[in-house]
Amino acid sequence: MQFVMDCLRVNDSGNLEMGGCDLAKVAAEFSTPAYVMDETTIRENCRVYRRSVEEFYGGNGLVLYASKALSCKAIYRIMKEEGLGVDVVSGGELYTALQADFPAEKIYFHGNNKTEEELIFALDNGVGRIVVDNRHELELLNRLAKERDKTAKILFRIKPGIDAHTHSFIQTGQIDSKFGVALETGEAEEIIRHALTLSNISVVGIHCHIGSQIFELDPFRMAAKVMLGFMAKVRDTYGLSLGELNLGGGFGIKYVEEDMPVDYEKYMEAVSQTVSEECTRLNLEKPFIVMEPGRSIVASAGLTLYTVGCIKEIPDVRTYLSVDGGMADNPRHIMYGSEYEAVLVEKPLAPADTTVTVAGRCCESGDILIQSAHLPKAEPGDILAIQATGAYHYSMASNYNRIPRPPIIMVKDGKATLAVRRETYEDILGCDL
Repeated sequence: MQFVMDCLRVNDSGNLEMGGCDLAKVAAEFSTPAYVMDETTIRENCRVYRRSVEEFYGGNGLVLYASKALSCKAIYRIMKEEGLGVDVVSGGELYTALQADFPAEKIYFHGNNKTEEELIFALDNGVGRIVVDNRHELELLNRLAKERDKTAKILFRIKPGIDAHTHSFIQTGQIDSKFGVALETGEAEEIIRHALTLSNISVVGIHCHIGSQIFELDPFRMAAKVMLGFMAKVRDTYGLSLGELNLGGGFGIKYVEEDMPVDYEKYMEAVSQTVSEECTRLNLEKPFIVMEPGRSIVASAGLTLYTVGCIKEIPDVRTYLSVDGGMADNPRHIMYGSEYEAVLVEKPLAPADTTVTVAGRCCESGDILIQSAHLPKAEPGDILAIQATGAYHYSMASNYNRIPRPPIIMVKDGKATLAVRRETYEDILGCDL
């Protein structure tokens, strides 16, 4: 069996182990379904990015954890201890970060349609940067800041015209997006010109995000080149020196054996070389560089444990192996067709001589987690682990069919600790009147 997560091993009992914890025992203690996160891997990934900023930018930058990947107080505490900033995309994520005592000045607030209440909350709590998406938000933010006698430090989200998921990197490919303002239409230049007329807005930089699960370096190089060219144009046209360049995230991870992600340091090295070359060519002072890894910090640190229930063989068609979770705790397959690798916790090295479709328990025919999983012969009661589920699983989980959300368990040095408890039926009823 090939593990796609580097933090997995087989222990002396022959069971799958992570963070020094036998996952069969974790399942027995906390029940299933359950998200399990390896804290050491999370911290190591944070340190890789921080070291890269030191090595390639001389420390003139900040790594933000893109917390939409996984938002809970335990994660924000880790990010604070590891010296990262965070980006948030809602009032709920911002509230969670603040409740974990995360420093507000290292929080960047994103989103394409922030509400007035969310912007007030951000201003009142001294959020470090607000990434403005559009002119409506810009004018609303200026009014709210003026009412509070504050100056909002902002970045604009720019569409650089790069489609990171084509080999030709067509530069007009991303104009059709709900996020940001476009370069090629003049929209980006116009919104900066307008911002300079507003009394309570300080434009400190620009931001872009070109996609997700990217396995190539060239899209990031091109994005840096395009954005630096725009910064030079703003300087030459309006006399405004933009000090920050936020190049977003999107770094790919290994979900299945065929995935070939680039080492995270290589992204930083490639972009730093482009930044250096372009700043020299354009006579620009090197900006403060911000990067926003999310998936690549937590995805490969997490898996989900399930208990196998009924196994239904349809001759000459397929075998359905049903588990006690499903699309309510992992909607990514039904939404995106995302692929995963699974392993039986107590048979991790047994020959994978059967092919099954891993199905969930939701009352929905499309509730499938893996279309074709190659596994040893499974029996009801076996514990199944689906790998690389640390990002966008708990975050996207729902109460569909009124199923309680699973807990998050942190494992480290042989100890399993509850980070988020399992929901109860009473939690689900909490808002009912």
